[in-house]
Amino acid sequence: MIRKLQSGKYRLYSRKKNAKTGKRRNLGTFTTRRAAEAHERAVQYFKGK
Repeated sequence: MIRKLQSGKYRLYSRKKNAKTGKRRNLGTFTTRRAAEAHERAVQYFKGK
């Protein structure tokens, strides 16, 4: 899941929430949405989905 921050950057979060904290894991911050989407595809590839 990608969200735009107030700084104008984009942050990639995990799809599932952490059971303990109830929050999503930060998987990286990127300057462009395209970079965040590319990294999201890479994450999904290595997760086997």
